[in-house]
Amino acid sequence: MKRKDFIQNTAVATAFLGLGGLSTLSFKPETRRHITILHTNDVHSHIEPFGPEEGRNAGLGGVARRATLIEKIRQENPNTLLLDAGDIFQGTPYFNFYGGELEFKLMSKLKYDAATIGNHDFDNGIDGLYAQLPHADFDFIISNYDFKNTIMDGQTKDYRVFHKDGIKIGVFGLGIELQGLVNDKLYKETKYLDPVEMATEIGAKLKNEENCDLVICLSHLGYQYKGDKISDIKLARATSNIDLIIGGHTHTFLERPTVETNKKGNKVLVNQVGCYGLYLGRVDFFLDENKNIEADGVKIAID
Repeated sequence: MKRKDFIQNTAVATAFLGLGGLSTLSFKPETRRHITILHTNDVHSHIEPFGPEEGRNAGLGGVARRATLIEKIRQENPNTLLLDAGDIFQGTPYFNFYGGELEFKLMSKLKYDAATIGNHDFDNGIDGLYAQLPHADFDFIISNYDFKNTIMDGQTKDYRVFHKDGIKIGVFGLGIELQGLVNDKLYKETKYLDPVEMATEIGAKLKNEENCDLVICLSHLGYQYKGDKISDIKLARATSNIDLIIGGHTHTFLERPTVETNKKGNKVLVNQVGCYGLYLGRVDFFLDENKNIEADGVKIAID
């Protein structure tokens, strides 16, 4: 992408969002720890950029371009995590021919740290998903799918704690209810657990037992719906220990993270960057010596 656009899109020096009731822009720069979270969702097997005749997506996307951008950001801030919110599979002939092998291999080359599981990741069945796991050099994190009595039992983690520059970052995952969305023959005996209950349990464990400074939820629940269906917005309001929800499923293009208020009155960021690898999400956290948090986020076009 053009240098000017890169600088504009990745700037984090203004308009910070105070979390936990903190006054914005109050830190002395030399005392701050800087953590960068990069994220994708609903890439749907889009390996190559969109062609010049493909409407509003023309010229956007592509794994090679994403890799270049990610490497630039990692050079800028080595304390970076790269995460994905699910629906890695299904959408181009690459999946039809290779069954997800290429997607996982490329994500491994890009050094993803973790991903959660979307409904389309079951499109070759739970056996097909399992068969591709040896090609993934990153963890699959999901806490509300019970894989007992399936081939995926023991292949995922409820959460993972990452350490960056003395900051502990807890990451857990939530998947959408598969019944009615995916043929039950594909996910077999996988059981869906209530996402709010699991987020409450895992979030409290990460904050209170693991002593995490930041808690991130990788969610494939969807950004927002009419009615009572659980979504990222509802999850943010119904829980207490999440700092950032990285969403997927609804292909929602957010220019910047939505700021919600949780049960304790603290701020939660909710972000999602559409689909097909057109954009890379970036959220920067700044923590002072007392672990108070400031944050800001943008989406960056892969062009």
